[in-house]
Amino acid sequence: MARIQCVLKPNLPLILLYFLHITIFWDLTRSFPDSPPYQLCLNTTSYADNSSFQMNLNNLLQILPSSAASSKFNTTSIGNDTDQVYGLYMCFNYVSDETCRYCITSASQAINTLCLYSKEAVIWEEYCQLRYSNDNFFGNLNVSDNLPLANVQSIDDPGSFSSVVNETLRNLTNSAAYNLSAKFYATGEAPYEDKTIYSLVQCTGDLSSDECDECLKRAIEDVLHKFNYSIGARLYSRSCFLRYELYPFYRNGSDPLPSPPDNGNQEDMGRKIWTITILTVGAACLVIVLFGSGAYYLAYNKRKKRRNDKTPEQTMMRKRRFRRSDPRAQEYPHIDLASLNAATNYFSDANKLGQGGFGPVYKGLLKDGREVAVKRLSIGSEQGSEEFTNEVLLIMKLQHTNLVRLLGFCVDGEEKLLVYEYMPNNSLDVALFDQRMRAKLNWSTRLKIIDGIARGILYLHEDSRLRIIHRDLKASNILLDFDMNPKISDFGMARIFAGSEGEANTATIVGTYGYMAPEYAMEGLYSVKSDVYSFGVLLIEIITGKRNAGFHQTNCASSLVAYAWLLWNEEQVAELMDPLAADSCDTDEFLRYLHIGLLCVQEDAYDRPSMSSVVVMLKSESTTLCQPKRAAFSTGRFAGRCESVVDSSSVNEVTVSDVMPR
Repeated sequence: MARIQCVLKPNLPLILLYFLHITIFWDLTRSFPDSPPYQLCLNTTSYADNSSFQMNLNNLLQILPSSAASSKFNTTSIGNDTDQVYGLYMCFNYVSDETCRYCITSASQAINTLCLYSKEAVIWEEYCQLRYSNDNFFGNLNVSDNLPLANVQSIDDPGSFSSVVNETLRNLTNSAAYNLSAKFYATGEAPYEDKTIYSLVQCTGDLSSDECDECLKRAIEDVLHKFNYSIGARLYSRSCFLRYELYPFYRNGSDPLPSPPDNGNQEDMGRKIWTITILTVGAACLVIVLFGSGAYYLAYNKRKKRRNDKTPEQTMMRKRRFRRSDPRAQEYPHIDLASLNAATNYFSDANKLGQGGFGPVYKGLLKDGREVAVKRLSIGSEQGSEEFTNEVLLIMKLQHTNLVRLLGFCVDGEEKLLVYEYMPNNSLDVALFDQRMRAKLNWSTRLKIIDGIARGILYLHEDSRLRIIHRDLKASNILLDFDMNPKISDFGMARIFAGSEGEANTATIVGTYGYMAPEYAMEGLYSVKSDVYSFGVLLIEIITGKRNAGFHQTNCASSLVAYAWLLWNEEQVAELMDPLAADSCDTDEFLRYLHIGLLCVQEDAYDRPSMSSVVVMLKSESTTLCQPKRAAFSTGRFAGRCESVVDSSSVNEVTVSDVMPR
């Protein structure tokens, strides 16, 4: 087995921090990743390092995000003559100004890396697009290189479905292009059998009405010609955008901040804010999380006890006073208990999806047709109001394609519930550790899951508005959507760090043994490198199809990580390959991913790479990898060559593994 020795530079360039969505240097005009950003780099002409064009471009990319804080569309140019740079961005109208600013910031950073030295480029993010060129393209329609994408699920009757979609999109096109008040944007709903098709169209603001109409009609033709069988699709163009789905993607959840309730339905609004006392709790807990104020927490507990002693009439009056006095109460998506009882058939066993560490999770169907997962906090659970409120407030501030979306919550007496988007493919541990289901996880799907988890963690560590350590990353906390994209969930144990903080210490160890870094399990020290360790364990589990904790495949290693480290040193890592993925797995690629996993689980936290480095390693085969040092929890007695005794996929999960001192 070939080994390459190197020294990883501790101070990576700043651009590595923004590799959240990045894939490294392929044929950019023809190959696109599974999730945003998608880029089109036109390399007909290029600029040189430190040239006037590069300086103008860098200035342009710094200016555009500031404009996005107050406008969904803008055009700007910087420079003169041949060094002039023209830039344009467009955010989708349904997102907030804050989301727009964040999206354009992310796009500006990504395009300057992905399309390095290109004098013309466009990048499409989840909620926005950004474009620049050395030629003045403002007001010029361009429908070349359109990028259609589709949901992998198909419809039973594509002909009938496609006809409804086509009619809906063309009606929206006419409205967006020729209704001056629409501002080149329109959404609409159309019934189809027992479902509803939700559609959206939007043009860049520099076009004429006829050009907007032409752009969208070409987009409809392109997307339906290729994906008329799909239950959902979208098309990215330089001058317009369209999308249709069987769920209201442009409603609840597209913004990191909750949307105000619909004033048109006063009865629903009244029910939603009837029991919203969580803001008072949230304010107290947020102070605890950010500043660690024990005195404030004690005072809060006393107030809580007094509130619990009040009669129902007193409680009702207090809620009404709170509702009048704090206008922010209406901004939080509170869902009343009666609605959740109806959605889950009163939390029947038939609707139960699984059992989490803090209580059961149920599938539900809300009145508006949305499928949801309802996490019901057990009354005797270890997660009290602090953790519950922490999860609510934390997730509401986060938005990323690889983080689970919180749709609402409920507090009613002893009941505390969180309402998430429903993940039809359950959690990663179910998909990975059931032999029948694992057979469906081919190698490319596993790599997509690994990459998505890495991007989600990087967002938490470096790219979100807050610096967050999850502290409980494990297979059961990774959910899988329709397309097997991973979503990190369960933020009850997450902690916020100030910008200058590097690590913290706690006397209360929370999390799951087997995924916990040694410095955290034994000393209570946690940092971003603790999450890196957990990611390394997950990576090794995903590529091998074996559990780390409760590892029973051999009698000479107490965990999968220890076994992997042993075989790595004996140059026998091929034994770790999952037979169920062998047909689609490249041996060299398996070796590289295992190498990255072992770098993440090194015993000394300082030796582990940052998540920005990990994302680069995963996507760039040209990146040289350092030799890993000893893996954590790998010490012990090994009886010569290891003999397999049982397939780990048949062993029930063991949540506590032996933790040996270093």
